[in-house]
Amino acid sequence: MVLALTVCGLVILLVAAGLFAFGVRRRVIQRSGGTFDCSLRWNTAEKSDTSGKGWGYGIARYSGDRIEWFRVFSYAPRPRRILERSSIEVAGRRAPEGEEELALLSDAIVLACLHRGTRLELAMSEDALTGFLAWLEAAPPGQRVNVA
Repeated sequence: MVLALTVCGLVILLVAAGLFAFGVRRRVIQRSGGTFDCSLRWNTAEKSDTSGKGWGYGIARYSGDRIEWFRVFSYAPRPRRILERSSIEVAGRRAPEGEEELALLSDAIVLACLHRGTRLELAMSEDALTGFLAWLEAAPPGQRVNVA
C-alpha cells in the first residue's frame, strides 16, 4: 500500500514538474516580446489540403529579420523552424475549411507561403496576420518582398 502511494505521488509530482516546465519555457520564449500564436504546416501540396492533418501548434517570435517558430508541446529551447524575411513569399490567404476548423485555433486565417522553394502554411489570428504582413513589408530597402 505504501509503495503504491509513493509511486502515485511520484507520478503526480512528475506530471506537475512537466507542466511547470512547459509554462517556464513559454515565458522564456515570450520574454523578449514580439510573439504570437501560430500553427504551421510544412511542405504542403500545391492544392490546399483541408483534412486538418500536418498542423503543428506553436509560438512564433520575431527576431530581427527572421521568425523563429517553436512547438508548444516540446521542451526544446531552440526553434523548430526559422523563416527569413527575405525568403518568404506570400502566395495567398484563406479561411480554414473542413476539418482544419477543428485542428486550428478559432478565428484563424491560413496564409499560404513559399520559403526557399518549400510550400508552407501559417495559421494565425487576424491581428497576428496584420502584424506579420506589416513586418514583411517593413523590410529594409533593397530587399525583395512579395506580399499577396
